[in-house]
Amino acid sequence: MAYFLKKTTLKGRTYLSICESFYHPEKKGTAHKTYKSLSSVETWKEKGIDDPIAHFQKEVDELNRKREKEGVRKISNRSPILYLGYFPLKSIIHKLKIKKYVDYFKLVHNFEFDLFELLSSLVYARSVNPCSKNKTFHEVLPYLYGSYDYSYDQLLDGLAFLGNDYEKFIEIFTTQVGNTYKYDTSKTYFDCTNFYFEIDREDDFRKNGPSKENKKAPLVGLGLLLDSNQIPLGMKIYPGNESEKPVLRDIISNLKKQNNIIGKTIHVADKGINCVKNIAFSKKNGDGYLFSKSVKGLPANEKAWVLLDEGFNEVKDKSSKVLYRYKSCIDKFPYRVEHEGKIVIVNLTEKRLLTYNPTLASKKRCEINKMVEKAKLLTLSQAKKSDYGESGKYVKFTDKKGKKATVTINQDAIDRDLTFAGYNLLVTSETKMADQDIYDTYHNLWRIEESFKVMKSDLDARPAFLQKEETIKGHFLICYLAVLLERIFQFKVLGNKYSSSEIFTFVKNFKVTKGEHKYINTTKYSDLINDLSKRFGLPLTNYFLTETQIKSILSYKL
Repeated sequence: MAYFLKKTTLKGRTYLSICESFYHPEKKGTAHKTYKSLSSVETWKEKGIDDPIAHFQKEVDELNRKREKEGVRKISNRSPILYLGYFPLKSIIHKLKIKKYVDYFKLVHNFEFDLFELLSSLVYARSVNPCSKNKTFHEVLPYLYGSYDYSYDQLLDGLAFLGNDYEKFIEIFTTQVGNTYKYDTSKTYFDCTNFYFEIDREDDFRKNGPSKENKKAPLVGLGLLLDSNQIPLGMKIYPGNESEKPVLRDIISNLKKQNNIIGKTIHVADKGINCVKNIAFSKKNGDGYLFSKSVKGLPANEKAWVLLDEGFNEVKDKSSKVLYRYKSCIDKFPYRVEHEGKIVIVNLTEKRLLTYNPTLASKKRCEINKMVEKAKLLTLSQAKKSDYGESGKYVKFTDKKGKKATVTINQDAIDRDLTFAGYNLLVTSETKMADQDIYDTYHNLWRIEESFKVMKSDLDARPAFLQKEETIKGHFLICYLAVLLERIFQFKVLGNKYSSSEIFTFVKNFKVTKGEHKYINTTKYSDLINDLSKRFGLPLTNYFLTETQIKSILSYKL
């Protein structure tokens, strides 16, 4: 077999790559794979090479001469490792029949590459070894089974195309997941996070805003919606300086329209999403809501009820230690809403569940006292306002007629935070819902936090090296789909027997090494891999694996 120079025309530019032909046993004939991506002819001309095609053809000729002269086997410059852990994700995509819907884009777009192949392979690559797109192309994709016939420039172009229409692709997956596995939308869980970028200045998309990780850098916001079983329903990407609160309305409205979702849905979200407009939105659509609410901002009469040490029930562990206390009430509560340009008071009947966690209270008071001590030290040293950070909420800055600000300790703020440490208030439209059901439903929000954790740690989702808005959105789409497929595998296939961490550990670590005649499975034994081997009848625990066995694993239909 030999090397050859491949020329691909896309959007008026000619892209070059050195490809290697080889015998493909499955096709029983010749196939080829990309050996080296070379960017475009126009780019090389800008760099001073007058005839890039002739220039790189010489390199191809030299590679072929070297191959002819090699009579002795030498150490390969390619790793013998092959990733196999993505096979459950591949099987789920096949079952969802995603390919035929993605292929419709071919009818109106003159792609020089297979869009579905690009989309699916990037999801697999992100799952087995999350890294930069450049590293993905050169060090991960070549070690997925089979060959992927697109250049690095085409990868970026394809990612930008996916990102430009990311909501369409989410709609395809959401619709097919609903048809195949069924969503439970009786409750929906919603939360937002953001991702920071190490760039000096804002742009039209990456904006300065409040970072979840306390980073002073431009941000991109991401809202995620889960069903009752914590399977992703939708995602919204927005500039980092925009409020999180309208995102809930956008996602749920679009979701219901796209998927013809009817019937009542209870919207569950943290206090950051709680606002009058979101409550009104839920009620107007015939839905319900379950939100967390800050106790510190309550009216005086409601604060008095919070601090009244009566009516509490206790939940204890096996050793009789109090885990938390709770009490509830049903009443009409006033909300200020805008109607026809005027602010009016609307009384809504709500059930409110108050909890007090003594362990959390102790921890919170310790954090408050540390911040207070920091504030006092900074005050004594006459530090700048920017030096205070979060501890700044415990001081008052008073500017006297343009002179340097006077800094004093805000004892009222300190006393308020210490008083309400450990309390949490849940408000819901569902007045007939049992107290424990309200508590358990709300605390399932940790699943969405887990999804964010998966994105930020297991999938390393922060796109540090991407610049274009469309490419960044395409990157987050790939991360979202990786989480979606993992969740389906976790809940719909494995029945929530294993955690996300255990599943991604398997996906990343199930690899084989090419031996002289067979593949060698050096994957570490685990309960999960043993369970999968027995459940699906696959040779996942075998030390030796043949080509046929590997094909059976990667083509298995869950």
